[in-house]
Amino acid sequence: MSLSNSILRKLPAAGLPTAAVIAAVLGLAGCSQEKAEVVQEVVRPVKVVEIGEAQTTRQLDYSGSVRARTEMNLGFRIAGKVTERLVDIGQHVDEGDVLARIDPADYELSVKSAAASLDAAERQVETVDLARKRAEQLYAKNFAPKSQLDQVRLTYDQAVANRDAARSTLAQAQNQVQYADLKASKNGIVTAISADVGQVVAAGTPVMTVAVDGEKEVSIAVPEMDIAGFKPGKEVKASFWSDEGLTLDGKVREVAGSADPQSRTFAVRVSLPNDPRVLLGMTANVQA
Repeated sequence: MSLSNSILRKLPAAGLPTAAVIAAVLGLAGCSQEKAEVVQEVVRPVKVVEIGEAQTTRQLDYSGSVRARTEMNLGFRIAGKVTERLVDIGQHVDEGDVLARIDPADYELSVKSAAASLDAAERQVETVDLARKRAEQLYAKNFAPKSQLDQVRLTYDQAVANRDAARSTLAQAQNQVQYADLKASKNGIVTAISADVGQVVAAGTPVMTVAVDGEKEVSIAVPEMDIAGFKPGKEVKASFWSDEGLTLDGKVREVAGSADPQSRTFAVRVSLPNDPRVLLGMTANVQA
């Protein structure tokens, strides 16, 4: 039941004044009802966040050691006993410097033997040559058959071949004597020595390692999860533990075609510009 109906029922029947009162009461009731129906709207703050792609890239940082781009494992070309070592690890050598020697006695004997064989072969050629010339003269005067001349010529050719072979044998023996000296083929620094005085080494066995002067590089091991970030030709930064203020621009030169079976890492080589402050063996951080 509405407020106006309730008031009308409570009021007694009356004339005009009563009607005026009723009208006033009804007006007040209507205003109260309208005010009750008005609801204040509440404004709530809303935080707006822009949705974008998350930053997933991270800096790749791996440490390694500085090494020469070219390293040579040097060994004697002949077998023998090492009698002398003339350099130490860390020593700089120039092309042609003698690094070590082996006993050349046996090879010097071979030279003497080869020289004697050559002397005998040359005398044989001289003897057969005289016989050949005599046979040619007799054949020209019809005093000897053609078959005899052919036989003498064949003997002469064989003597010449034996002489040439003796010359080659002597040259090889002389070379072997020279091979008793292990020489540096390029300028560089001795980084390893694998044989010392008194040891008997086989031909071709590495005796010393020389890091060739020139370009240096950093060798690092990268796991397979990050190897995609090291492509040949990619530019990287190289910093050094021994000098915090030294940072060089490097470039990935080589990436191993397969991972190491034990560490499951890929060998990566980063070329460095020539800088006298960078020394072999220094520890460097490579950032990609």
